Amino acid sequence: MPFVDTNQLPRHERRPGWAGRYFHSPSLTFAHWDFTAGSDIHEHQHEQEEVWEVIEGELAVTIAGETQVASAGMAAIVPANTPHSVVARTDGRAIVIDYPLRTELP
Repeated sequence: MPFVDTNQLPRHERRPGWAGRYFHSPSLTFAHWDFTAGSDIHEHQHEQEEVWEVIEGELAVTIAGETQVASAGMAAIVPANTPHSVVARTDGRAIVIDYPLRTELP
């Protein structure tokens, strides 16, 4: 699978306001999120390191109790096993990459 057309992947709404398209490489999980203003992802943690790259819009990302607004062109790096949460300040899009794989995602 050297090429993936992410526009052709099925959309999954994991939480209200968060519609994602997922795919896996041999060692990474990728999620292409479309989010709506005011929607959130509750505080949680997991064994994977996670990188959020904002493509469009603004997200308030909290990592280990520290919150920063990330806008287009910014990335937030969440270390493995670290509490984090996200609130969409606007409508937008982000790409999230997890290492190693998140096998529970479609």
